Amino acid sequence: MGIFEKFKLGFKKSAENIKSGLREIIIKKEIDDKTLDEIEELLIKSDVGVEASSDIRKIISEKKIDPNLDQVDEVNKILMDYIISTMQPLEKNSFFNNQNKLNIILISGVNGVGKTTTIGKIGKIFKDNGNKVVFSASDTFRAAAIDQLEKWAKKIDVEIIKSNPGSDPASVAFKTIQHAKDKNLDQVIIDTAGRLQNKKNLMDEYRKIANVAKKIDDEAPHQVILVLDATSGQNVINQVDEFNKIIPLTGLIMTKLDGTAKGGILLALAKKYKLPIIGLGLGEKEDDLQIFNAEKFAKAFIQK
Repeated sequence: MGIFEKFKLGFKKSAENIKSGLREIIIKKEIDDKTLDEIEELLIKSDVGVEASSDIRKIISEKKIDPNLDQVDEVNKILMDYIISTMQPLEKNSFFNNQNKLNIILISGVNGVGKTTTIGKIGKIFKDNGNKVVFSASDTFRAAAIDQLEKWAKKIDVEIIKSNPGSDPASVAFKTIQHAKDKNLDQVIIDTAGRLQNKKNLMDEYRKIANVAKKIDDEAPHQVILVLDATSGQNVINQVDEFNKIIPLTGLIMTKLDGTAKGGILLALAKKYKLPIIGLGLGEKEDDLQIFNAEKFAKAFIQK
């Protein structure tokens, strides 16, 4: 299955909700204010976000769509153009390039978002692109997280630095970075504890990992990526806010888009934060992390 087919399949639930909703709403020859209100409400319910939904409503109202055309198709074109113009600047294919220098990446996210699996998939893409990769098992609060990351390291044949469950996470991160520097490795990917934003001690540990990285490289961490679960809908907004306060984020990865009708949340995030979108998780296999492409996302979102 090619990348577009995966995108399309992953967004099937989200797209069907919007498509069927538009067919029910647009039943007149002319799109009046009431119809515009209903379209805006549909988009908000699809987790597109208030700001983006308002923008789209305004564009439709100003477009003066020819009543002789298929109104739903015309609205879908407007939606697709809006998604592309909003999200194309947030593509960051260069994230996966061969760095040929030490690049320290901090991966964060709450429990259950697929963070450790996502790290494995990132490592696979890096390695395929010629990078020398090492994982840091710094989620020391869960033995299962260490075991899972070790399985991924073996699966894709990359190094891993780990310690006993309950060890100091920052110490593991420091050892990994020092190892990478000594061995001239390119990519250090640090797993962090799946933490809830209101757990102050866990957030302090998270901050400490970034601080010890700076002892080896003043500019570290070079990337701070937040992994989000699409099925969480509007809850991801709060997660971005809270994590961004502690260490400024440099990118987002959205997982579980293949099992949700809430795919519109990625557009809401793009409009609100304008953070680079690194990739999308569309399955459990090692090749199921798709590098983000706005045009493919837009076409899949409306099933074109």
